[in-house]
Amino acid sequence: MFLRNCWYLAAWSDEIAAGDMLGRQIAGAFLLFVRDADGALAALPDQCPHRLVPLSMGKCASGIVECAYHGLRFAASGHCVTNPHGPVTSALHLRPWPCVERHSAVWVWLGEADADDGAIPDLGFIDRVPEEARVYGRLHSTADYRLMTDNIMDLTHADYLHASSLGGGINTRARAEAVQQGDGVTITWTASNDRLAPLHAGFLDSEDGRGDFLNIVTWMAPAVMRQRIAFALPGALESAPLDSMTCHVMTPETAGTTHYFFCHTSDGVTADPAIAPQVHDALVAAFAGEDAPMLEAQTRRIAGRDFWSLKPALLPSDKGAVMVRRLLDRMMAEENKGLEQ
Repeated sequence: MFLRNCWYLAAWSDEIAAGDMLGRQIAGAFLLFVRDADGALAALPDQCPHRLVPLSMGKCASGIVECAYHGLRFAASGHCVTNPHGPVTSALHLRPWPCVERHSAVWVWLGEADADDGAIPDLGFIDRVPEEARVYGRLHSTADYRLMTDNIMDLTHADYLHASSLGGGINTRARAEAVQQGDGVTITWTASNDRLAPLHAGFLDSEDGRGDFLNIVTWMAPAVMRQRIAFALPGALESAPLDSMTCHVMTPETAGTTHYFFCHTSDGVTADPAIAPQVHDALVAAFAGEDAPMLEAQTRRIAGRDFWSLKPALLPSDKGAVMVRRLLDRMMAEENKGLEQ
C-alpha cells in the first residue's frame, strides 16, 4: 500500500539538532535520522545489526550513536566505529537511505530505483518567506494517509466540518475543475461575488461579506499537496488579492497511522509575524478538533478493507480525490510489477 520509488517528507529540519538523532517510522520502515557534529544529515535503519534492537533507544553524542543493549557505536555514515566485544566487521555496518534536505524539510527515498533529487515535490514557496513567517508543524493521526489525502482533494467538506471558519457553503457552490498533469493532479475551485467563508470575510472590508475566491490544490506523489487560496472584494482578485500558500503532507507511518506535516505562509503573516502563533493554534485546532476525529473514525469503520471493494457512492465533488487514488494505485501497481520481474 506504499509507493517506494518516491521521496517522503520525514521531518522538519529543525526537529534534528546538530550531533543528535531522531527515530521515526515512515511507510512501515523504521528509520534513524542522525546529524553529525557539522550538521550533515543521514538516514539509517533504526535497528542494530547485532541483536536488531532500535538504535533510537540508545544515546547520541556529536553524531555518534551508541546502542543501549551492547554498546556498539555507529557514525552518521552508518559505519560501526566501536565494537566493545571484538573486531569491527563489514556485517556491523548500516546501509544508509538516500536523504536530502530541501524546503526546510528532511526527505528520504525508500525505493530500489536510483534516487532523483529532481523528483522532490516543489514546495519552494516555503523558501520565499522569512523563517519567522512560516507557520508549520507535525501532527500524528490514527488515520489512513489516503483518506487524509481525500480530505484535502475534496474541500467541500469544509462547508460542514468547518462551517464556522472555512465553510458557509462557498466551497460547494464554487466551480470546480480537476485535471491530471503528468504524475500530478490539480483541482481548482473558483467563485465570483459570492459569500465568502467566515474566516476569509473577516479579513475584507466588506459590508455583506461577499467577494471573489480562488482555491487551487496540486497533489504530488505519494501524498504531498500544495494549496493556494486567494480572495478579494468582488472584481479585485487579479489586482488586490489576499494570498496564502499551504502544504499538506500526509506521510504514512503504518497502514493506519499518518504523520501530517503542514506549512502555511500568507500575506498577513509575512506582514505581521507576531500573529504566527495564533495562526498555528487555529490550524492545529481545526485539524485536531474537526478533521482528525472524522478521518480516524472513517479509518476504523473501513477496518483495513480495500476502499474500492466497499463500492463507495461517488459524488461529483469526489473527482479530484478519485483521480488521485486511481493514479496512486496505478503507480504502485507498476512499481510492484517491476519488482516481480
